Amino acid sequence: MLEWIIPGAAAALAGYGFLIVPTQWLKLERISHPIGLNKKILQISDIHVEKLRISPRRLERTIREEAPDWISLTGDFTRKTWYLPRLEPYLKVISASGVPVYAVLGNHDYKMKSGMNRLLELLSRYGITLLRNEALRLPDCTLVGIDNFGTGHSKIGKAFRQTKPTDTIIVLTHDPNVVPHIGKRYDYLMSGHLHGKQLNIPFFFRFKPKGELPARGIYKGLHRSPQGAYYISKGIGQAGVNARFMVRSEVTVHEL
Repeated sequence: MLEWIIPGAAAALAGYGFLIVPTQWLKLERISHPIGLNKKILQISDIHVEKLRISPRRLERTIREEAPDWISLTGDFTRKTWYLPRLEPYLKVISASGVPVYAVLGNHDYKMKSGMNRLLELLSRYGITLLRNEALRLPDCTLVGIDNFGTGHSKIGKAFRQTKPTDTIIVLTHDPNVVPHIGKRYDYLMSGHLHGKQLNIPFFFRFKPKGELPARGIYKGLHRSPQGAYYISKGIGQAGVNARFMVRSEVTVHEL
């Protein structure tokens, strides 16, 4: 019996180490891209609270230690209405940081349909400013929120309508596949959606097409377009299978 128990246990342990541990072992990614703001922004993307293995306490500690100037939430809170109570402790610790919090919606959020109003109410209750194709003028820059591209909710012209050519423009959006379609100058853009593949295996995006950018091999990290620099977060939670392979859960500190 030991002849098959020991190899089976070893395989299970290896599977846990390779597929589950990366979802529990939070990586703090640091990106330095000076644009003259002298601001530190903490980005949290793709919470997917129904499959999130990072605790609110761990997230709270990260926010406290980093002391950002503001927090950006780049979409995909959950896809099911009944998981919203599980989201609330995370929104609570994010809000309790005392710094401004700005958010956009993702494709999974739009799958809730009737639950969308409950999500919007939760964000409002915790003082989180949701940007849906609109610009918000801050003391040092203009923040532009572009709604989710893949679900057809992006209205780029509307989002940039209140901006000026001389503005320092920071864009928040969920799906980075909107980048080739923006056609407007910006200084920096934060996005998520692609999870850094989540399962880092060759030709992954051939089996699971996720848009123009991953088809070109662009699915994580800092990149540049003719309009401006953009960053794709690997996200803190998981979509689909609740596992990661060679890709850790991430929150990102942007030093701008």
